[in-house]
Amino acid sequence: MPSLASISKLQNEKWMNVRVGDIIKLENNQFVAADLLLLSSSEPHGLCYIETAELDGETNMKVRQSVSVTSELGDQNNLASFDGEVVCEPPNNKLDRFCGTLYWRDKKYNLTNQNMLLRGCVLRNTEACYGLVIFAGPDTKLMQNSGRTKFKRTSIDRLMNTLVLWIFGFLVCMGVILAVGNAVWEREVGSLFQSYLPWDPPVDNFLFSAFLSFWSYVIILNTVVPISLYVSVEVIRLGHSYFINWDQQMFCSQCNTAAEARTTTLNEELGQVEYIFSDKTGTLTQNIMSFNKCSINGQTYGEATDPLAPQPTRLDFTPFNPLADQNFYFYDDTLLESVKVGDSHTHEFFRLLSLCHTVMSEEKSEGELVYKAQSPDEGALVTAARNFGFVFRSRTPGTITTTEMGRPVTYTLLAILDFNNIRKRMSVIVRNPEGRIRLYCKGADTVLLERLHPCNQELMNITSDHLNEYAADGLRTLALAYRDVSEDEWETWSESHRCADKATNCRDDRLAAAYEEIEQDMMLLGATAIEDKLQEGVPETIAVLSLANIKIWVLTGDKQETAVNIGYSCKMLTDDMTEVFIISGHTVQSVRQELRRARDRMIVLSRSRDGEKEEGMEGWAEAGFMGNGFREGQEGDGTAAAAATAGGKQLQCPPPPPPPSNNLMDNISGEFALVINGHSLAHALEADMETEFVSTACACKAVICCRVTPLQKAQVVELIKKHKKAVTLAIGDGANDVSMIKSAHIGVGISGQEGIQAVLASDYSFAQFRFLQRLLLVHGRWSYLRMCRFLCYFFYKNFAFTMVHFWFGFFCGFSAQTVYDQYFITLYNIVYTSLPVLAMGIFDQDVPDKRSLEYPKLYEPGQLNLLFNKREFFICIAQGIYTSVVLFFVPFAVLSDATQSTGVPLADYQTFAVTTATALVIVVSVQIALDTGFWTVINHVFVWGSLGSYFTIMFALHSQTLFRIFPNQFHFVGSAQSTLLQPVVWLTIALATAICIVPVLAFRFLKVDLKPQLSDTVRYTQLVRQKKRKPIGRSVGGAWRGAGSASEGRLGARGGSRRSGYAFAHQEGFGELITSGKNMRLSSLALATFASRHSSSWIDTLRRKKHTHTHTPPSASGECSPAPSCISGSVPPLSNSSSVLGGSQDTPIEEETGTPPAQNGQSDLASSTQTQPASEAAAPQASSQAVTLTAGRTHVGDSPGGWAATLGSVQEALFGWKSRAAASNSPGPPSVAKDTSQIV
Repeated sequence: MPSLASISKLQNEKWMNVRVGDIIKLENNQFVAADLLLLSSSEPHGLCYIETAELDGETNMKVRQSVSVTSELGDQNNLASFDGEVVCEPPNNKLDRFCGTLYWRDKKYNLTNQNMLLRGCVLRNTEACYGLVIFAGPDTKLMQNSGRTKFKRTSIDRLMNTLVLWIFGFLVCMGVILAVGNAVWEREVGSLFQSYLPWDPPVDNFLFSAFLSFWSYVIILNTVVPISLYVSVEVIRLGHSYFINWDQQMFCSQCNTAAEARTTTLNEELGQVEYIFSDKTGTLTQNIMSFNKCSINGQTYGEATDPLAPQPTRLDFTPFNPLADQNFYFYDDTLLESVKVGDSHTHEFFRLLSLCHTVMSEEKSEGELVYKAQSPDEGALVTAARNFGFVFRSRTPGTITTTEMGRPVTYTLLAILDFNNIRKRMSVIVRNPEGRIRLYCKGADTVLLERLHPCNQELMNITSDHLNEYAADGLRTLALAYRDVSEDEWETWSESHRCADKATNCRDDRLAAAYEEIEQDMMLLGATAIEDKLQEGVPETIAVLSLANIKIWVLTGDKQETAVNIGYSCKMLTDDMTEVFIISGHTVQSVRQELRRARDRMIVLSRSRDGEKEEGMEGWAEAGFMGNGFREGQEGDGTAAAAATAGGKQLQCPPPPPPPSNNLMDNISGEFALVINGHSLAHALEADMETEFVSTACACKAVICCRVTPLQKAQVVELIKKHKKAVTLAIGDGANDVSMIKSAHIGVGISGQEGIQAVLASDYSFAQFRFLQRLLLVHGRWSYLRMCRFLCYFFYKNFAFTMVHFWFGFFCGFSAQTVYDQYFITLYNIVYTSLPVLAMGIFDQDVPDKRSLEYPKLYEPGQLNLLFNKREFFICIAQGIYTSVVLFFVPFAVLSDATQSTGVPLADYQTFAVTTATALVIVVSVQIALDTGFWTVINHVFVWGSLGSYFTIMFALHSQTLFRIFPNQFHFVGSAQSTLLQPVVWLTIALATAICIVPVLAFRFLKVDLKPQLSDTVRYTQLVRQKKRKPIGRSVGGAWRGAGSASEGRLGARGGSRRSGYAFAHQEGFGELITSGKNMRLSSLALATFASRHSSSWIDTLRRKKHTHTHTPPSASGECSPAPSCISGSVPPLSNSSSVLGGSQDTPIEEETGTPPAQNGQSDLASSTQTQPASEAAAPQASSQAVTLTAGRTHVGDSPGGWAATLGSVQEALFGWKSRAAASNSPGPPSVAKDTSQIV
């Protein structure tokens, strides 16, 4: 980083050496190293262009200008002699505000944010500039917005530490019990042996003997405390991290970037995420705009000419227009033909696009044009006009030069009516070469259509329909209009405009009034539709993650309109949503009222939905009063809703109730979304408003926070962590996301276009947002599953091993005698049982990765922490204690009276030790074989190899050879050979193994047969698929989709909400810059320019038990009511335990059934249905039709018991998907033949 030294010479310095008061030279495309006061620039008037993507996520250019008195200090000597003094505000995190004063040459100059270059910005389209360092290092605004680096630990880590403390306390208790037993035994029994077996010299009474016995048993029983557990856990996590790094399906070939696990301590928490906080720009979007469709004079263009063609043909503009942009893609040749034949409306349409903008043009060589647009929207529109023959070439403060159909034309630029967020439109007034004056206007259709001449009514209706179609496709729409202005009218208006422009008071209001005066009675030309390209797979990823009960919040520094459009594009927001609430209050009181009003509205709508569902859902189609679902937060008395009419009926909404409780908000049914602005969010994050905001936002399916600062992003994450106690994940790609990434439990960095600061601060990184789906649903779920199974087995085997010593203490006079050989105690955790459990912890999986992605509901047990918690821990401990009881008392009872074939008794210590140790190793080996769900070669080698190594090592340690070499070390000489040759010993081992394992097998078979989990159901369907038999009956895939669409009982068929996409990233003030000529330069550099969900009944019950206030229950919108179970014979329906009460989905599961196909696709409902259980009987019944599958007992040899299920119940258990036609493109299992029934 070149800095100016006292010798008036530039020298390179590292960022770390930059100090306040240094003068720094920046060159094009360099990052700003500190917060600088812009002194001078290579551009006229001290202007420079910056990109602030690292700060607010916006990639459009912004303009900064130096103070006029310093703008001429371009020479190094002048800069070296600069001796001004800056007095400014202290370091703070306000990115959009700076207040200071420059004192120089006995004068003072006010400094604002327009004079500052903040750290994290990138210099664009400016050859060089000089700046004075105001804040450096941690004092910069970017660093002030960065959160503290925290040491992240998983919930399993914290639980594990607690359990280890409990186990240590249990160890002390066992030591105390055995020590008390020793004292009693020594006093009552041991004293009788004093004459020939006296105490050792230090021991002189039974109390001291008990004291020594306590510490002896603490040492002997210390194996119950899992010291090696932490080492094993880290080894397993390291293996999981390598699996993430090696995953080829998370490798981006375009940027040659692989996924990277930058930490090894958080892998299992990837399987427990409930909230995802995502940046927008560069994370969800590519920030690339493309001209997609348009409507001109009532005719829509943009669809491919031959929609049946496998690949649409891209138009070649080169023969028609040598100045065409080669990177422009368009497929509808009818629009090009309309231009060629000279259609006047089409020509005027593209003429408007080539004139009404603030784009700057640079012509590097003849015909090589580079457009520098302040927003990507404008760049896309001007490029479209360029390709269709209306080429914007250059501009001066008073002219615009274009090439129209090969003919150069220069227009006189009379005025630019600039854009702002209130006007939502911009206009230009130009005089053509013939002298005619015309106003061209483009803007949001919601404001522009109101200013049209009444004669446009018919055309406006047609264009409005086109706008709705474009909006439904997620495109950013824009309306175009013009009007002719007479000379007299222009003179009059020009004078009023000049007066407003020079006004000292209320200048902005006067200018707005002048603009409003002339932007009336315009003629409609048409509309444009721009696609803001999402990253590949973003809508699908969000839909699948939503099915996994993961809530996604978008936190962006961009404008509200942009964020809302992206929300629709990526399917976070849909036109089927019940309502979208917009919170935009500027005071604490107004924000509180809007939040409460939104909650009241949710309750009212939820109650009305539930009431109408009970009546058969007939009224949903009539409740069209919802409109487009947008509800602006308004000041008022809090009355949530009044009468609303639709289709001649009136629905009365009661007054809002008092502030609802968390439980009431958790039972909200319906799909709601919340959009909140940055200034409103600042109030919502205040201490007394936190609960209001959290209760409202968490009842919504989607939340979008706009215009938020990096610090606010971190505060939102902390808020959810504090109030919901849920695992959070933050994902972003820029420096403005660093604080959010650090605050969340898990931080994910996207290696995108905004540098690598987010990646460096993250725990995991990859190149595309779509990889998040695989990271969570596959690697995260597997890691959680493996870790839970590992911990359960680890505690089990340790207690089974150690507790045998405890029971033996009651039979050896509490003398601290061990049961096993000392070498067995040493090798048990190191050799005999360490590798099998590591293999299970690293390689195990319940279902393959494809099934994990197909059935997102499999992710929910991790969110509810079902697989390892305190209850599961005590179950494992109980199983381990039960195993130790069997392993001790069965051999003890059998060998007490057993004899060898020679008549020699077997009731000796060494025989008992060998028998118990052998039975222990066999039992724990069989147990881990049962626990392992996915066998690899490594699993086989480790499990059976460990068992084989036990016998090999035992025979070696008990051999004569080692005894001769070390007679004092190996006391069990010959014990293994003599003991294991006795049939009664093997019968004893077999009996103990059976008593330990058979109850476990019986319990698991009954559980799978009577109350299967989701993973059991998936494995069963996978087993059926592997049979590869031809399905019986006819396929009803199409009928299923039809039923799904028929049963879509929504709040009316809501039309597409019209959303303007006009220059959302546009900044006010560029029109004034252009007309003033300050930004005109001789040379420039190129411009770098679904799905509703359900929880299964058992998960839903647990969800209400665990953090009832935390988990929002599933939405019931747009679903069929529960279908009764269709069963055959006496087989219990699978839906009783693992299905969901609710809708169905459009993609059926592949099943084999023993039921013959129904005649005409219908089966007799009365003969095939069974009364629902009590939990299902209370559910409302739908009046619409649904399709069900009757599955009789399937004759599969290796399947556990009979299976019977309704199609709806199995599909809901696996997917939680609704039967919606809109979801027909969602991933799901292949369809198979099935019977169909009408369910009433």
